[in-house]
Amino acid sequence: MNLRIPGPTPVPPQVRDALALPMINHRSPQFAAIQARIVENLKHFFQTQNDLLLFTCSGTGGMEACVVNTISPGDPVLAISVGVFGDRFADIAHAFGAHVNRLNFTWGQAADPEIIRAKLREHPNIRVVLVTHNETSTAITNPLREIARVVREESDALLVVDAISALGAIDLPVDDWGIDVALAGSQKSWMIPPGLVMLSVSARAWNVIAQARAPRFYFDFRKMRDAMAKGETPATPAVGLYFALDAALQMMKDEGRANIFARHARVAQHARHRAQSLGLELFADPAFASNTVTAINNPPGIDFKKWRKVLREEFNVVIAGGQKDLTDKIQRIGHLGWVTEADIDACLDAMDAARRQVEQVAYA
Repeated sequence: MNLRIPGPTPVPPQVRDALALPMINHRSPQFAAIQARIVENLKHFFQTQNDLLLFTCSGTGGMEACVVNTISPGDPVLAISVGVFGDRFADIAHAFGAHVNRLNFTWGQAADPEIIRAKLREHPNIRVVLVTHNETSTAITNPLREIARVVREESDALLVVDAISALGAIDLPVDDWGIDVALAGSQKSWMIPPGLVMLSVSARAWNVIAQARAPRFYFDFRKMRDAMAKGETPATPAVGLYFALDAALQMMKDEGRANIFARHARVAQHARHRAQSLGLELFADPAFASNTVTAINNPPGIDFKKWRKVLREEFNVVIAGGQKDLTDKIQRIGHLGWVTEADIDACLDAMDAARRQVEQVAYA
């Protein structure tokens, strides 16, 4: 199966082997050693000296964790959105009682730092800024460095970043850019199954966390920090995923951080060029096109559901459709994690053949 969705992503053989390892006691020196090695290696890829936490949950669980640890009911929050997951971040903050100021940008376009600047000046009491680095629903990467600079210049707000589909594949120097909380998800560039989130937490963030009054139990950063300092976790973790992440991080270290970023940029550019050479139209603004997912407008006159069905059943290739407002309008090709140009060629060749087959049936 050529799995070309933005996550879960294909799992390399070394990682599959690690998933098959026998279980161990999660309150043992052996587990503590694995967790310590994972934390050290994750800090390298996050480019941070901040505290690094891991939770067993989905990416959305990680987003909730970010919210409940940094806000109190009634806090003014600025939520910047360029798609489905930016909206989700805002919805979570609203659910926990924040006063959410939503700043929505046209889907397919990136957030404009100067509009964010104006919004922060309009609302000088903003306590937390929520933003998605890489929006998989629209295949856009926000200019996070510039956004972070604006937030620092215009406010004392915490900058909390959903980098689930960016970290590990797209350069994000957490400390240099002043990111207070950065969130990553296991099923993306880290090449392991869903079920783990990884977060970096700055000293500034810990000061806010100590005062935050949103309800939390499982997702309490303080409990996790204290437990991890002892080589444990507060609750039972997904031990097998720790094995997998340990193996995946070793693969990533062997390839090299800069080489990984360069490979994702190269594969993404290849995907866009190949798609256009087949007469397919790209959806996202090319100036901010994602290096982890490419969105393609549905060609006119084609039964897109049948297109994906033929692609899946006859060519063994799986791609993703659009979400929410983009349902039935775009197709998305994931290219993050364990991926090469050959994988993209196989995907796009199959997409082209499947499209021709569907068109022939339609005109028959």
